[in-house]
Amino acid sequence: MKIFENIINHKINTITAEELVKYANQFNIKVNQQQARKIAEYLRGKNINIFDDTQRSKLVKEIAKAAGPETAREVNKLLMQFTKQ
Repeated sequence: MKIFENIINHKINTITAEELVKYANQFNIKVNQQQARKIAEYLRGKNINIFDDTQRSKLVKEIAKAAGPETAREVNKLLMQFTKQ
């Protein structure tokens, strides 16, 4: 399963705002274009492992600072969908 984790982490770390909005819509999570842009800018180049609870928690806190706590909760739901096995 490690290869799938690597693929998902790579996608998260290189995601665009447009892709983030598309995935959010697929999972019925509300993220607007401006919020997605802020989140994608934060993620770019950070090399975050969303399968690590500590790293994911830190990421969600940073997203809350950038886009608000409600958006952070929504993005966390999306990340949890990616990490379900």
